[in-house]
Amino acid sequence: MSEEGGRPFFKHVGRWIAELLLVFLGAYAAFWLNNYQQHRQDAKRHDQILASLEQLLNEGIDNAKTLGAKEDRIVAEFQQALQAGEMPPLRSFRFTTDYNPSDIATLLQSGGVELLDVKTLTVLRQLESVIRWGLSRMAHYQKLSDELIVPNLDQDISFFYDPPTKKTIRDLSRGSANRTEFLSGAGKSRNRVT
Repeated sequence: MSEEGGRPFFKHVGRWIAELLLVFLGAYAAFWLNNYQQHRQDAKRHDQILASLEQLLNEGIDNAKTLGAKEDRIVAEFQQALQAGEMPPLRSFRFTTDYNPSDIATLLQSGGVELLDVKTLTVLRQLESVIRWGLSRMAHYQKLSDELIVPNLDQDISFFYDPPTKKTIRDLSRGSANRTEFLSGAGKSRNRVT
């Protein structure tokens, strides 16, 4: 082979190497850009999930504070009436909630588990535990109210109070143990939430 015949070959090989290098760099740049965009989308989704959780929790806290203050006012009025020697009428205990455990589960299943850190997931788990405990206690108190107070609301007020002292709740037909648990537990559960 002559030198002139070898140059076109090296020229073609050089061009092929340059084209191959250009294709490789282009593919690498495309993968890098795709990875960068995916990382930005994940970060944006992470921020959206945290913002949604924060909004959900803030609304729940504000609602609990508002309802807690209302219940505290009702209890204070009842206690003041008792201390003044009155026999205030009893009312049934009703508790309703729009809490749905699948709300947070859906949020986590839609990508939250992959995007949130372990500390945040642990705090969510603890929050869910406290919520379930509180709802269980409220359901228990409502059951006690339904069993002990509601069936006797049509009775004279003296059914619930000892008329001479006006401060003692009478022993209801289902036993004083449930009544005592109901009355002492209602105050304890309110203190745990606050």
